[in-house]
Amino acid sequence: MPKDYYSLPFKPSAFIKNDSHEKCSIQDSVASFLHLLATTYFGECTFDESFGNALWEVDFDNLTSNDKLRGIITESILDSIKHYEKRLVEATVEIKLKQESVSKNNNLQMVRKRIDILISGTVKQTNEPFSFVESFYIAPMSF
Repeated sequence: MPKDYYSLPFKPSAFIKNDSHEKCSIQDSVASFLHLLATTYFGECTFDESFGNALWEVDFDNLTSNDKLRGIITESILDSIKHYEKRLVEATVEIKLKQESVSKNNNLQMVRKRIDILISGTVKQTNEPFSFVESFYIAPMSF
């Protein structure tokens, strides 16, 4: 499969200097774009305020149940994929939320909320299965 997509981070200076820019496969390009979509909050991109997802609107919401948060985030990411990532079809999103204890200095126990985002689908151009996993911590720390 030819590598026809520019890799991230994008380096405009390569084009200005007539140098080549590193390229990647369509799978890597889709994965990079999904990472960007998952880590962007609504309004962050001034040229398109609807780009992103609702995760960052509920990041510090400790009152809403995990099931409801999971539903909000799943729907938001799936809607964004359908709207912005046309190279991926039959996309599904699964969200896993879990509490993790982190020891600090062996005497201080902190609890963090971890989110795992699992995205599956089919690459439209190649008809190949595609999967992507993104994990990070959200919400305030609890002691």
